[in-house]
Amino acid sequence: MSAASPQPSAGQPAAPLKGLGARFDAALARGVHTITRRPLGPYQTAIVRIGFAFTWLVFLLREWPNRHELYGPGSPWSFELATRFVEGNDAFTVLLWSDATVWFECVYHLGIAACVALLLGWHTRASSVLFMIGVLAMQNRSVFMGDGGDNVIHLMALYLTLTRCGQVWSLDARRRARPGAHPADPGGIAVWAVLGLALALSIVTGKLDSPVWTAFFAGMWLVHGYWWLVSRYAPAEPRVVSDVLANLVHNATLLVIMVQVCFIYSCAGWYKIQGSRWQDGTAVYYPLNLDYFSPWPEIADRLAASGLIIMVLSYGTVLVQVAFPFALLNRKAKNVLLVIMVSEHLGIAALMGLPAFSMAMIAMDSVFLPTAFLLWLGARCSGLSGRLRRLLPGGRGSSAGGAGEDDEDAAGTAWPPAPAGAADTDTGAADTDTVPPQRRPAWARKP
Repeated sequence: MSAASPQPSAGQPAAPLKGLGARFDAALARGVHTITRRPLGPYQTAIVRIGFAFTWLVFLLREWPNRHELYGPGSPWSFELATRFVEGNDAFTVLLWSDATVWFECVYHLGIAACVALLLGWHTRASSVLFMIGVLAMQNRSVFMGDGGDNVIHLMALYLTLTRCGQVWSLDARRRARPGAHPADPGGIAVWAVLGLALALSIVTGKLDSPVWTAFFAGMWLVHGYWWLVSRYAPAEPRVVSDVLANLVHNATLLVIMVQVCFIYSCAGWYKIQGSRWQDGTAVYYPLNLDYFSPWPEIADRLAASGLIIMVLSYGTVLVQVAFPFALLNRKAKNVLLVIMVSEHLGIAALMGLPAFSMAMIAMDSVFLPTAFLLWLGARCSGLSGRLRRLLPGGRGSSAGGAGEDDEDAAGTAWPPAPAGAADTDTGAADTDTVPPQRRPAWARKP
């Protein structure tokens, strides 16, 4: 009689379970390593930073002649009405600290300066906070002066303060890329000191009386000072731990931004489905016939005269918005829908005269752009800026047919050197490795 095969004892797990547990532990370790060792999506967050700073800058400059009527002393939404409204919802705006015209002019023009600083990536963390203050100051002063895009700018201004959006395509990245550059920029001391003095004055004078906003601004100021001290005097383990925490905050905020985009389109699409005009395919017809939203009435009339075009635009808008969150599961479908949505926003800007709204939505969508495309776009912009500089008097030239040293982008090289393991949010969640040149399409490879 043959011997019975050995059976695993009651205390021993089966071999398949042991293998499954090992694979789960390995996957968990890789995931933790990915979200802690580096900020994901550096190019995506950089283009979001540039897009929203440029959008708000264009809006402030375009409305500069009308600034007093929109947000200043001449606004129909008077200082008293705005104060009573803010007291009811605890919104934050520095424009209600004083009704003096000089104070309004200072805040408005400092908001323009903050847009420029964030656009260029100059001391990005501090400029992102100032950008947020400028956005909240205007929007919460006159809550009825918006077109829908202001809500997106409002949200993204808050999120950008928690991201490391100056890793590439910024003056900060260019400064760090210089040979012998110290990680702790001495110029940051002046910015930190000025902002600290302003914060202290606002608290002492009682202007900043909200405990939530006081804690937020004081926390950001203290973290900024702590980061400089650690970078300068403790570059070893304390700096590594601080970097891990900063990466976690950045990556969590990046996830929140992507989820926010999905929520916006999902809610817009599903609410449209419930509307009778969207159900019968005639919804686009009505805004095309509003004089207030018709900068090109001849074109709008031609489009409105075609029932087929109206039906396709109405149903297509709903379909794209509802399908977008699901399209993130497929790379090609997501890229196709991104092109359609950007085209739709460009059409809204041209046909309905809402450029700020369209620019804000395109800047929001750019968080899902493929890294390969952004690298290609950065290389093209770098080459164009280099050629423009060579045309200027005193500009440095380069050998024929090649890129000169002025063809550097904000990160420091013509082909952008991504931070260690730059990520791609192409599929709606960051990948773990840089897109290697051999995997990029031909148009995205280094020329």
